[in-house]
Amino acid sequence: MSNSAAGPSSKEKVGASQPSETSLKRKRGMFQKDLQRMMYGFGDDPNPFPETLALVEDIVVEYVTDMVHKAQDLATKRGRRLTEDFLFLVRKDLPKLNRCKELLTLNEELKQARKAFDEDKLATLE
Repeated sequence: MSNSAAGPSSKEKVGASQPSETSLKRKRGMFQKDLQRMMYGFGDDPNPFPETLALVEDIVVEYVTDMVHKAQDLATKRGRRLTEDFLFLVRKDLPKLNRCKELLTLNEELKQARKAFDEDKLATLE
């Protein structure tokens, strides 16, 4: 990719700590089935163009990678990332923040349900 009049592309801004473009190419396609289903769920065609899927996947991977790097910057003093670091990063985007909190609550409820199910299953085996 060459520099355009608008400046370098986001892929050219990649720092040394981020994966190189060749390592991204090796993993391309990893999320396409899931993204295809999500796009369909949001009203897209059941079989979107492969180019569209590749573009959406690139955007998602870039966004997630950027968020993880920002969370890592916040967590450098502790040495590990915490869920709160990600919540802090999306704190000004209320729909995202609320959705994150909802998913975390649902995840906790699922853990509790699995634990109760496993305990019931063990009790019936004894």
